[in-house]
Amino acid sequence: MEQMNITRLEKDLLGSRLVSNESYYGIQTLRAIENFQLTHHQLSHFPMFIRAFAMVKWACAEANYQLQHLSQEKFESIQYACQKLIAGEYLSEFPIDMMQGGAGTSTNMNVNEVIANIALEYLGHEKGQYQYLHPNNDVNMSQSTNDVYPTAIRLALLFYVDDFIPHLQNLIVSFQQKSLEFADILKMGRTQLQDAVPMTLGQEFAAFSHTLKKDLLHIQTLVPQTLHAMNLGGTAIGTGINTEADYAKFAIEHLSRISAKKLTLADDLIEATSDMGDFVLLSSLLKRSATKLSKISNDLRLLSSGPRTGINELQLEARQPGSSIMPGKVNPVIPEAMNISCFHIMSNDLAITLAAEAGQLQLNAMEPLIAFKLFESLNLLQNAVIMFKEKCIDTVQANAEHCTTQVYQSIGIITALNPYLGYETTTRLAKAAFEEHKNILDMIRAEQLLPEQQLQEILSPRQMLHPHQSAS
Repeated sequence: MEQMNITRLEKDLLGSRLVSNESYYGIQTLRAIENFQLTHHQLSHFPMFIRAFAMVKWACAEANYQLQHLSQEKFESIQYACQKLIAGEYLSEFPIDMMQGGAGTSTNMNVNEVIANIALEYLGHEKGQYQYLHPNNDVNMSQSTNDVYPTAIRLALLFYVDDFIPHLQNLIVSFQQKSLEFADILKMGRTQLQDAVPMTLGQEFAAFSHTLKKDLLHIQTLVPQTLHAMNLGGTAIGTGINTEADYAKFAIEHLSRISAKKLTLADDLIEATSDMGDFVLLSSLLKRSATKLSKISNDLRLLSSGPRTGINELQLEARQPGSSIMPGKVNPVIPEAMNISCFHIMSNDLAITLAAEAGQLQLNAMEPLIAFKLFESLNLLQNAVIMFKEKCIDTVQANAEHCTTQVYQSIGIITALNPYLGYETTTRLAKAAFEEHKNILDMIRAEQLLPEQQLQEILSPRQMLHPHQSAS
């Protein structure tokens, strides 16, 4: 008798199992817990995905109710359960690993079982009394894992992107603000790590801002355009077996209302069920942003190198002691952490690409990996962007005097004089300056190659930093 109070007996295709009576999940979730202990990244770690899944289940139940396949009592109980999940409750009831075989069936059944048991209690029944409301027959009515799982993934990704965009915008603004702060600081530009021609530190930071703006625009436009089309109603392979003609249309209409997203049915449900191209596109956009952010981090590490024997144009905020053996050493830990985060996102993109390619015939069984890695990349990129903005970009300082001194001591400044002295003369001067450790400007003055006033005009920021305006 005591055992019966602690556990309940549930049955599935493979037999019977005792399930803890405290658990809202059932036998199929229990098997998934036992089968897949791979990453320790549980479904519960991605509440946005659970929220999206609950919205899908609510929309499907409402479509079935509208078509008179689900009683009002059952619909209202399923709706109640879904609303609880959307509100963030019962997260601990989703303990299965994000990495799983079965094309997401374990996840779908985890959701079905939890919704069913919440709904049963709402109706005044005990958990597991599926004769009154069944995870498959009622919660999963007119559905397959193969249409609700990718639909929930798409919807969750739209939510994740919505959360990410403001943080990327904030980082762009920080770069813009620094570009204004550093607008008048003359410095040496470099190509292939060699002195090139002068620029301002403000121009350098403005370029960081502009390159991220491009990514922001692509994310804002391409992602909604591609992810809004759902295969909901396609069921097993996209043919819509076990549904009525209007079911898919009703389900999408309800899901659009519930999620407050403009969603549509995919043009070809068979194609949409098997093709992972939209996920590859999103991953490539995240990889593109990660690549740029990593390059920017590389630049900041180089520009802050030193403090005595490096470039030392920038001073990053000291965040922690840099060495257990070298006293006084402070490392660029925030750009380094950004680099590492970006490498992880790049590796996720490869995993997503391989998984997308590995689809066979009418289904891609690797969808769990695609979902896991996309959610992980978006979470990681968002956290990294917040860190980068607050702990690096907002606090970075310029060593202005040092920047300017390096310009006028550089051999690269000879490029500005090339139109006036000719390539042969400037090459001779550059070679001699390098070999004899002389200052270019001192050599020009010693040889009286240009009047002082003209020299000063040529080397003014106005002349060096912008294209010349024709006199005509």
